[in-house]
Amino acid sequence: MKANFKKYFMEFLGTFFLVFTVGCTMVIGSSGVIPAIAIGAVLMIMVYAGGYVSGGHYNPAVSLAVAMKGDLLWRHLIPYWIVQVLGGACAAFIVTWLVNGLIPVLPTEFNIISILIGEFLFTFALAFVVLHTATAARTMGNSYFGLAIGATVMSGIFAVGGICPAAFNPAVALGVGFLGIVTWKTVVFTIISNILGAIAAAAAFCLTSFECKE
Repeated sequence: MKANFKKYFMEFLGTFFLVFTVGCTMVIGSSGVIPAIAIGAVLMIMVYAGGYVSGGHYNPAVSLAVAMKGDLLWRHLIPYWIVQVLGGACAAFIVTWLVNGLIPVLPTEFNIISILIGEFLFTFALAFVVLHTATAARTMGNSYFGLAIGATVMSGIFAVGGICPAAFNPAVALGVGFLGIVTWKTVVFTIISNILGAIAAAAAFCLTSFECKE
């Protein structure tokens, strides 16, 4: 029970700092390349910090892909989802309190097709990279997994941040919804795309990894 608590609390903290960074850079105001770099960097940092404790998912879609691979027990999946969503929600509410209405934010609604494509592709890429660098037996104990994961998110924000929320993470999608950055319609389609991307990544891992029997 104590070991499970450590895992759940680590997932809460990691998701909190990820969404808090998203909120601060997007709502309070950072321009140019700063949000993408900051978000990718904080994810890298928290993955290195908590990877040995909980796997360092901080993302319900990634947790789903890892469970499908067999490296997360299915009975832990729902608790992981709960603490990840709670961590993101707490971060969003703290950012809202810090802003305190001083910086009005008008919610953005993206084109549904753009959301489905952009969010699917980079959630797929993120989960695929996690599976190959952080969970595969042949890369176990490597020192680059956190950098690879953070860089994938940063690259995704640069690539498709103009056509979709660039969340690649249902907890982040909910967080930006709570912050009023995007519409709730956008949040729903983002989460759908994230889940589909994670499922596809787990399938693609089996097709490309030597761990899966032919």
